[in-house]
Amino acid sequence: MSRIGRKPITVPGGVKINFKNSLVEVEGGKGKLSWDIPDGISAKLEDEKIVVDRKNDEKRIKALHGLTRSILSNMVTGVSDGFTRTLEIVGVGYRAEPVGKDALKFHLGYSNPVEFSLPGGISAQVEERGTRVILQGIDKQVLGQTAARMRELRPPDSYKGKGVRYSDEKLKLKPGKAGAKA
Repeated sequence: MSRIGRKPITVPGGVKINFKNSLVEVEGGKGKLSWDIPDGISAKLEDEKIVVDRKNDEKRIKALHGLTRSILSNMVTGVSDGFTRTLEIVGVGYRAEPVGKDALKFHLGYSNPVEFSLPGGISAQVEERGTRVILQGIDKQVLGQTAARMRELRPPDSYKGKGVRYSDEKLKLKPGKAGAKA
């Protein structure tokens, strides 16, 4: 059995879970999420814990067992606590500014600023004079994809380190021409 798939998911107070055939709906203080469980995988609620089981040991179903448990766990965490991802903007003149509630404008050294619209359920705060963007949401997959799309606007340069990066990302800068000879 899958090591991850075996672990039961503890459901905190204030979180409601509904199973309708293969659809799981998780509702909490921060919002509501739903997801279709793949065929061959089943989930049930036992003593305030979600238990995920699989039908057989087919390779495809074994691969989906741990994935299903992780997604359900992220849904429960998202509706109760939420998720946060922080991006830092490094470079002279590089900054971000909010445009309404659901868009950001990035100044990243291009000839024109880049408009970035946020997907539904994701909110953004701009701090430290436009050099730090904090994304918040209940869906971990959408939040991670939004952060990755923002980072793609100007990935960190491998020589100077300029660009958009995750706050916990460590960069190893390459030496320049002068540094290579020394």
